[in-house]
Amino acid sequence: MARILTGIQSTGIPHLGNILGAIVPGIQLSRDPQNECFFFIADFHSLTTVHDPQVLRENTYSTAAAWLAFGFDTKTGFFYRQSDIPEVTELSWFLSNFINHSRLELAHSFKDKKEQGIEANGGLFFYPVLMAADILLYDAQVIPVGKDQKQHIEYTRDICGNFNRTYGETLIMPEARIQKEVAIVPGTDGRKMSKSYGNTIDIFEDDNRLYKRIKGIKTSTVPMGSPIDPDTCTVFALFSLIANQDQTEELRKDYQAGSIGFGHAKARLFEVMKEKFAAERVKFNELMTDKRLIDSLLHDGAEKAGIVAYETLARVREKIGYNKFAYYAQ
Repeated sequence: MARILTGIQSTGIPHLGNILGAIVPGIQLSRDPQNECFFFIADFHSLTTVHDPQVLRENTYSTAAAWLAFGFDTKTGFFYRQSDIPEVTELSWFLSNFINHSRLELAHSFKDKKEQGIEANGGLFFYPVLMAADILLYDAQVIPVGKDQKQHIEYTRDICGNFNRTYGETLIMPEARIQKEVAIVPGTDGRKMSKSYGNTIDIFEDDNRLYKRIKGIKTSTVPMGSPIDPDTCTVFALFSLIANQDQTEELRKDYQAGSIGFGHAKARLFEVMKEKFAAERVKFNELMTDKRLIDSLLHDGAEKAGIVAYETLARVREKIGYNKFAYYAQ
């Protein structure tokens, strides 16, 4: 059995790109009985950019609600808030002594900000160490990541190796699983869907707002009745990620025959999106009106994950030379 861990950024309501690129594949992994999945809301990491307490809370709720709406089973998996497990901050301090300052300066997230002339706070600088603590605290073996996160897993492995060489085999060495087949979901402007580009589609919005977003997808200027190349059309690209094969082929033929315009294609995309995510949209809105249930599920998940965190931190403290149970003194 593989222990898999994924941190979920709480940056607001997950958009269609998050859903198709992370939530759906993550839940598929969790349904494999050979996997033991730890999925957590990375709300400590969010503090690097979000300093409004109400926004921070709402982002956590909406992120959790999306994963729950798409069917993550909290009974078989571990689903928790990062901030509900205080052991992660203590472990991150221990681990910070096993990576050089100069190495952290080369982290992409920190370096990119500096190169753009943007002031980077200490939290962003320390980000890879906290991420290493997120992983090593739960003896995670497999970390599914995109190519942009590969460097952080390399940092985690370096920290783990340095600690184990110093104190003996204590921490589990994780492996990155690079997600090569993750769907690249285009945004309304044709670029990769991202909140930073302002080109996202939120499937949990009401019908009017959702349709307005879809109508705003940029298209080329092709005269009505002329053939359209489906392979260069953002509307078609989105449609093909959501619709079934028959529906996709029908739209392709209509494009090539010139029997459909972009307005009609957008209307079809809206209808297939409503149909595809009907149950999830209802469930999401139910959860967002019952945040006590979200809190309860996250609390239960933290209690389960906390047992693993307790055992790992006790092991680390003992190896370093601190009292094994001092942290938990009554």
